[in-house]
Amino acid sequence: MFENLSDKFERAFKVLKGQGSITEINVAETLKEVRRALLEADVNFKTAKDFTNTVKEKALGQNVLTAVSPGQLLTKITHDELTELMGGEEEQINFQGNPGVVLMSGLQGSGKTTFTGKLGNFLQKKKGKKVLLVACDVYRPAAIDQLHVVGEQIGAEVFSNRELKDPVQIAQQGISHARSNGYNVVIVDTAGRLAVDEQMMEEIERVKKAINPSETLFVVDAMTGQDAVNTAKAFNERIDFDGVVLTKLDGDTRGGAALSIRSVVEKPIKFIGTGEKMEAIDVFYPKRMADRILGMGDVVSLVERAQEQFDEEEAKKLHKKIKKNQFDLNDFFEQIQQIKKMGNMKDLLGMVPGMRKAMKGVEVDDEAFTPIEAMINSMTQKEKENPDIINHSRRQRIAKGSGTSVQEVNKLLKQFKDTKKMMRMMSDKRNMMNMMKQFKNMGGQIPGQ
Repeated sequence: MFENLSDKFERAFKVLKGQGSITEINVAETLKEVRRALLEADVNFKTAKDFTNTVKEKALGQNVLTAVSPGQLLTKITHDELTELMGGEEEQINFQGNPGVVLMSGLQGSGKTTFTGKLGNFLQKKKGKKVLLVACDVYRPAAIDQLHVVGEQIGAEVFSNRELKDPVQIAQQGISHARSNGYNVVIVDTAGRLAVDEQMMEEIERVKKAINPSETLFVVDAMTGQDAVNTAKAFNERIDFDGVVLTKLDGDTRGGAALSIRSVVEKPIKFIGTGEKMEAIDVFYPKRMADRILGMGDVVSLVERAQEQFDEEEAKKLHKKIKKNQFDLNDFFEQIQQIKKMGNMKDLLGMVPGMRKAMKGVEVDDEAFTPIEAMINSMTQKEKENPDIINHSRRQRIAKGSGTSVQEVNKLLKQFKDTKKMMRMMSDKRNMMNMMKQFKNMGGQIPGQ
């Protein structure tokens, strides 16, 4: 996500490296590169032009402090303006009402039905809501079945009526059902089309007027770039939606939609879809996105994702096991499952400051854990609890049972041993203090670097 744009921004700011001050000439050269980068990322032309003009105006009015280089100052101004361009602050979803009704709209193929499930999952797990999904797509083959599958995945009821062909009536029946059965929130999934057409617009207008939702969201595929912005504009003119959902931001997207949509449509981006799993949904934070675009990482989001998978009771048990030197391959396997739940590995690594640049050109495979899981699953319970008993013949059996090699089994056992040793050291405060002292004595240098 935004990898090419980040690289181009980095190259643009290099123009100011070694410069003693910001002048009209050097800032113009830098911002020419920034504007080109934005246009290549499929950002709306007017948006790109206005953005660079604002940055230039602010940069030329600044005094460069002795502690800050011109490049650093321009990066900060660009960061602040990017944040503002994408909305400034995150926007909350309005699900107030009895029940609160969220209407989903968008083109076919935008990921609307899948996102309906993701939003339902988000509201259930993070907001403690009892959610009902309503299937109002009466045209697309298997659309109702798809929503039922999604509902089953997240443990939410799906209301549908295959006998009716009027989405307005189905939506109204669904809301009545929710009211009678104590649901807090109803999410209405509507039909999409392959392109904006009059029939579709009239239908979504009728549904909105009939159910008067507390929130109307427009779902758009971020990979369609500038087309996404144009479609959003057409929808907004007819149904005046409250917010935008950008899906497929984990794909090879140039990012133009995320940067243009707020300024063109004047409606906030509220959520982003970052993968296929039901948990792959994030609230859209403009500042954090600006951090990532400028290669600063996004530690806050990384910590939040880790906390979502964090079980306090399990953590206490694990801590006790580590202190008693009882951490085994069962625990190692469980830690892998926790990491996998956090999301796409490349996306996670991109949240670590500097890691995106370090990982450039390196393919991060989400299936990297599969052989490790297979090897651990090929072990007996006794072997998992006491890996020291795994001799050569046992290693051969594990390799054969997991479809791997003895070398890979050896590598896993070494990784486990190193992890166990490190966790034990980290659990001991005195060891941690010694490690910090050693690090300080080495001048803060990482061994081997």
